[in-house]
Amino acid sequence: MVRLTRCFLCLFFVVAMGVVATGEARAQGSNSAKTSDTALTGRAAPAFDVNGAVETYLAKMPPAERAQSNAYFEGGYWLQLWDFLSTVLVMWLLLRFRLSMRMRDLAERIARFRPLQTAIYWVQFIILVTLVTFPLTIYEGYLREHKYGLSNQAFGQWMRDQAVVLGIGIVLGAIFMVPLFGLVRRLGKNWWVWGAVATVVFIAFVALIAPVYIAPLFNKYTKLEDPSIKDPILSMARANGIPATDVYEFDASRQSNRVSANVSGFAGTLRISLNDNLLKRCTLPEIETTMGHEMGHYVLNHIYKGLVMNGVVIVIVFAFLSWAINFALSRWGERWGVRDIGDVAVLPLAVTVLSIYFFLTTPLNNSITRTMEFEADMYGLNAARQPDGEANVDLLLGEYRKMDPGPIEEFLFFDHPSGRTRITAAMRWKAEHPETASAEELARPMFSTP
Repeated sequence: MVRLTRCFLCLFFVVAMGVVATGEARAQGSNSAKTSDTALTGRAAPAFDVNGAVETYLAKMPPAERAQSNAYFEGGYWLQLWDFLSTVLVMWLLLRFRLSMRMRDLAERIARFRPLQTAIYWVQFIILVTLVTFPLTIYEGYLREHKYGLSNQAFGQWMRDQAVVLGIGIVLGAIFMVPLFGLVRRLGKNWWVWGAVATVVFIAFVALIAPVYIAPLFNKYTKLEDPSIKDPILSMARANGIPATDVYEFDASRQSNRVSANVSGFAGTLRISLNDNLLKRCTLPEIETTMGHEMGHYVLNHIYKGLVMNGVVIVIVFAFLSWAINFALSRWGERWGVRDIGDVAVLPLAVTVLSIYFFLTTPLNNSITRTMEFEADMYGLNAARQPDGEANVDLLLGEYRKMDPGPIEEFLFFDHPSGRTRITAAMRWKAEHPETASAEELARPMFSTP
């Protein structure tokens, strides 16, 4: 997504995407386990070396590939800082030079209806900030992705997707901002309570419509026809109580070679989807374990749990936001031309406060997502029973995620378990279920040309 959308709309988009899940995460595990085969041989079998199995899989990744993945992922740590600083700088400029006040005044000259004024201001705001930050967006989303060989898009195709993101931001942002500022003006100092409630509702709304109305704006979705792939997926879905009758394929290869899948939406918008990269690059066991993970998100009610957990975070955010805005306006509001907290021109200040809060609480937000991903990983292993396939998919994800971080690094920066953690979990599970071992998956090279 466009940087502006990540920085400002993170309050609901990041949460919604985290709750819906992207299908690229795996599991967390321990270091050793023992199995027995007495039923077949009548004597104890040799202990399964979990650590040795993990190292065998990690050795499949060539050193050059590992170094490139590490450089890409570690560079993302700095990008989080630059995104934060650039957002705060742009918001300060909008306030310091009274550009926000001028956009509000223009909106008031165009329309007398206050909700319409809010919408007009929002359109000006998101377009201006998108243009100002676009050089960094180009570097981060296009140049850097091509530098590391992670993008398949020509510049024109990439620009088309950015335009779609901007359009979505304009529409959804207006839908969110108009009632939110209406609540602020009507409720006064207690606005933050109902503002938090409105935000959670909006997150649920985005999660509801995203599979059917937003995702197809970026990719073409078609029903998967191959019965050798579709039938095992639907069988697993039925066995796990998922009411799906079709599986959809989408053309993610137009953007990159990354593998992914998802089981997303609510009720009538439920959709099981996997991308064409997963079909092209993975074997059936690898596809099954990926889909088992995604079904875990659905069966374990991660959408609802995510809304509850992040709802608590949002209530705290809004309480802090109300205090911080009132504090700042009492000192600098007149200088900025912002009348009060119900003035739409206060938006750059609100974005600044939110950016600071979410930047400082990044480890907490990552831990919420990482915990749910761990649960889905374990569910997927039990549902698909393909630990070797799981380990191979984890290696593919290692093309753009650091495989072997330190524990503090993983806690601070990883919103999914690391590659070593996932593979360790798969091998630990395999140690307890030796009948699931797959010599073919263990021997399969993972870094040949797709």
